[in-house]
Amino acid sequence: MTMTDDSPQFSQDFTRLKHITYFKTNLSFLPNAYTTTETNRHAMTLGFFCLNALDLLGALDESVSEQNKKDWIEWIYAQQLLPETDDEKDPNLDYCGFRGSSSSGRPFDPTATHTCYQPYDSAHIANTYTALLNLLILGDDLSRVNIKAITRAIRSLQQDDGSIAPTEGSYERDVRFIYCATAICYILDDWSGLDMEKTLKYIQNLQSYEHAIGQSPGQESHGGSTFCGVGALELMGKKDEGISNKEKLIKWCLLRQSTGFEGRPNKNTDTCYCFWIGAALKILGVYDLVNHDNCRGYLMTTQSKYGGFGKEPDAFPDVMHSYMGIAALSLLKEPGIKPIDAALNVSAELVEKLKKNK
Repeated sequence: MTMTDDSPQFSQDFTRLKHITYFKTNLSFLPNAYTTTETNRHAMTLGFFCLNALDLLGALDESVSEQNKKDWIEWIYAQQLLPETDDEKDPNLDYCGFRGSSSSGRPFDPTATHTCYQPYDSAHIANTYTALLNLLILGDDLSRVNIKAITRAIRSLQQDDGSIAPTEGSYERDVRFIYCATAICYILDDWSGLDMEKTLKYIQNLQSYEHAIGQSPGQESHGGSTFCGVGALELMGKKDEGISNKEKLIKWCLLRQSTGFEGRPNKNTDTCYCFWIGAALKILGVYDLVNHDNCRGYLMTTQSKYGGFGKEPDAFPDVMHSYMGIAALSLLKEPGIKPIDAALNVSAELVEKLKKNK
């Protein structure tokens, strides 16, 4: 698309090398402000933002040495929680998967075949999703992943209404965890832990009178939730039957754009929604309806002079929004960035490799 005379005018310089430096630096040494995320066990996901951004930028091999890749792989496997026994009835199977960090002090053992459950140290479904993608990005073959334990854990986390809890004992329920569960099943090529019909009905119940998707039934439509719902349907192969009104969903998504995208009506534009809503439109097959010039132009205003992207213009960059800026530019086919698979949220070439190995 081209700008009209009254369209906003933006700087057109994408500072790729600065972004590479930003992600490489944050991968090895996060700023002090991130220290609280260690106890919240988000290190795995922060690592995903950096590793995946470097991969999309085509700079992973130049930024992460082969030895460092091996070190990362060993650290990731050390966060895998495994059953205590080989017994199918082992209750510890409910806690399996990957946790987000080593903050609990569990012994470092990347080659473990069994672990003993410790209270408040369960795996988390979002960290299992990012751990698996991190391993694939780093070139691992997932041979040490206990697929049986992870699928059993997903079965335990799924509730009677089809919703999914993020970790055993949690009362959280929203569509983010539905998305993570479907992505895990897709990556592992094993859907035995997920009741697909219940999942489909739950996503259908999330669609509001606006025909987009909320976090929970009865809540307002939201850009991030819409991506998670649409992405989950795509990964399950249920997109056509899972969306109540495709045309009105598309309209809701398109109405969120002014320059960039807002997450809900009457909210400010935000870097991350350029990906969340843009990716939903890509999955729905209508990304060509996005005003590419305005979206790219907005992202240039949130691009930091230090590298990375902020939430909004003049905001200091953070790892999450910085990754989302790169991912959104990938949708826009920015030179110097690999094409992204919108549903799985990694490079399209990585997804092709995954399909070939299934």
